Amino acid sequence: MTTAPPVADRLLDERLALLERELTSLGSVVVAFSGGADSALLTAAAVRALGSDRVLAATGDSASLSHRERGAAARTARQLGARHVFVRTHELESDGYRENSRSRCWFCKDELAGRLVELAAGHGLAHVATGTNADDLADRFRPGIRAAAGHGVVTPLAAAGLTKAQVRAASRRWGLPTWDKPASPCLSSRIAYGLTITRQRLDRVDAAEQALRESLARAGIASYDLRVRDLGERALIQVDRAAAPAVAARPEVLAAVRGAGFASVEVDPLGFRSGSLNTVQEEVDSGP
Repeated sequence: MTTAPPVADRLLDERLALLERELTSLGSVVVAFSGGADSALLTAAAVRALGSDRVLAATGDSASLSHRERGAAARTARQLGARHVFVRTHELESDGYRENSRSRCWFCKDELAGRLVELAAGHGLAHVATGTNADDLADRFRPGIRAAAGHGVVTPLAAAGLTKAQVRAASRRWGLPTWDKPASPCLSSRIAYGLTITRQRLDRVDAAEQALRESLARAGIASYDLRVRDLGERALIQVDRAAAPAVAARPEVLAAVRGAGFASVEVDPLGFRSGSLNTVQEEVDSGP
């Protein structure tokens, strides 16, 4: 007697089949490719469904893209067998973006989506798709998603009902190198709301995170997630909560981050939390 697969596996099978149908119906596609788990799965699925000649992975390239992620995006695209290009974006020229309000992502995604629509037209590709998943759509405050939708960008993962957990499960099943990759949003997401975004600030955060990563490796401290939050002249280190005490006890780690150009450095004892900059901002606004 054959044992039926677990319900979760059957549901994943169904949603991957639906994803294949969604992609096949598109005919050809430019994928907004960050190199993270979502866009990597979407790209891999698109290559499977459409063939590599009808898929182009495109990464927005600006000062908000870290050097580490730039290299990772190119490597991952090669591993997926996808054609890949970098597309220069100019969100830093937008006053709305530089002002760094909670709607900052709208200006970035509006710029990127517009560039990708132009890219698709130039390559004779029918659609632009993002790696937005079903969980993302459940978040009511996602200005970037609204901006992309305004350009007619499609979201095949979400249309297939794939959640973040299912994206990772499918990626692991397919042997994708990104199945357990931590989320790595743009460098601007590290800068406290209301602080003007400049190339200098972005470069400082990029340098600080690279210095932190290297110093943690030398100290033998492991952390799945890692951020350096720019709170003005003060940097806030966020690592896994279990690693926070060890980081705080290593002056050479703090000095490495300070060396990127911050006057002072602290370690968040609560550790990394997605969206924690909102809480940090409230503390900054309220003052001592």
